[in-house]
Amino acid sequence: MSYSDPTHLGIIACPGAEVFANQVIRKLSGIYKHRFARKAQAIAGRYHITPELVIRKINFANDCNTGMLFLAGDTDHYRPPQFKINVRHTFFANGEIKTEILESIRGRNIYIFQDIENHQPVAFNDGTVHKVLSVNDHIFNLFVAIDAAMQAGAAEINLVLPIYPYSRQHKKKGREGLTAARIGKMLESLGVNRIITLDIHSKEIENAFDRLRMENLHASFQIIDKLMSIVDLAKEDMVVLAPDTGAIDRSKFYANALQKPLALLYKERDYSKVSRNAAETNISEMRLLGNVTNKIVFMADDMIGTGGTLIKAMRYLKDLGATKVICAVSLPLFSGNAIEDFEAAYQEGLFYRIIGTNAIYHNELLKKEWYIQSDVTGLFAQVISLLHHNRSVSSLLDNRNVVARLIKRKLDITTNPKPQANAPQYPQGEGSPSNDDDIVPYGAADKQ
Repeated sequence: MSYSDPTHLGIIACPGAEVFANQVIRKLSGIYKHRFARKAQAIAGRYHITPELVIRKINFANDCNTGMLFLAGDTDHYRPPQFKINVRHTFFANGEIKTEILESIRGRNIYIFQDIENHQPVAFNDGTVHKVLSVNDHIFNLFVAIDAAMQAGAAEINLVLPIYPYSRQHKKKGREGLTAARIGKMLESLGVNRIITLDIHSKEIENAFDRLRMENLHASFQIIDKLMSIVDLAKEDMVVLAPDTGAIDRSKFYANALQKPLALLYKERDYSKVSRNAAETNISEMRLLGNVTNKIVFMADDMIGTGGTLIKAMRYLKDLGATKVICAVSLPLFSGNAIEDFEAAYQEGLFYRIIGTNAIYHNELLKKEWYIQSDVTGLFAQVISLLHHNRSVSSLLDNRNVVARLIKRKLDITTNPKPQANAPQYPQGEGSPSNDDDIVPYGAADKQ
């Protein structure tokens, strides 16, 4: 399959993930345009012909290989693919949901996007009906879309779930279900081939699958990039703090990458209580292993829910003499009244900034002075394009090398602000430079 003609790749956006899917599609379009130009230029130089002739030959080959008479578009120029599948989502008066696919997808590799934590009003019935959906509503909407794609003859169904459903119900402490595993089994039984997710709460969830594959992406590159825009690592005294024992591996990664000391906040929980808001948490005791006095504290976790535990930890750290508290999360849920609670904590001076990603759609959160959003749509676009062409994604799943290069480059710019004419360009946290077309240079995915 040609990079210039990925006509077997299709994207279906569930109502909750419409915004995220559109942003990924824009990045995906930039990736393919960049790859086409790079491939045409390389072939022209290799065979000593003009780039214009290369473009005609590529388009000729694509026309010959298509099942149609020929592909639409000018034969002398790049023909951008149409990734998004035309669908209609209907919400009935009794609460039922239907997905109709309005074009043929037979034999295509379909990626279905869903944001189960989008609690903003989403559009149904061609935009005439707007509903606020629960997590369970979003999940069943996903089930319906999967079944529609399966019935329509899709060759392969992949899910793009920035947050995995019920990921916090992954272990038993009593007579309770392993719901994270059951959700995976349901998706697998529907015929799903792969799930692409972001910083899953527990890696053990993957053990529940028989055939389904999971690609667990990491937002560390994007988070560190934002962190270094607000903190001078060369001058500031900073410590990386693991907010609990479950975040130790993630925090060790950040501590090693940033070359900063690691501390641990040990918390005792009373699991007979359910955290409902910032005031009602199940934390019974808190202890610090390490030193935060007169230091900037950087805490990284996978998600923020109601935020009560985090706000309690922030107050504890400020009482111990921390100068600034900066938090980073891949999945900024901000459930219930969390936004208001964090606004109050910010006004009280308990923290400086929170760095999150756009993996979960928010509206009010973006207006807050204390919130910084990093963009992970380029990361997802890169993974989709590489998987679609059966290329390696290892550099995206383990991005330690590219994070190290980012930090070195940032520190070099800080200590030597004079621009370097031949400075290497790196991707948006999605890999490392290579001599083939696996990796798109930094920022290229934004261009169309």
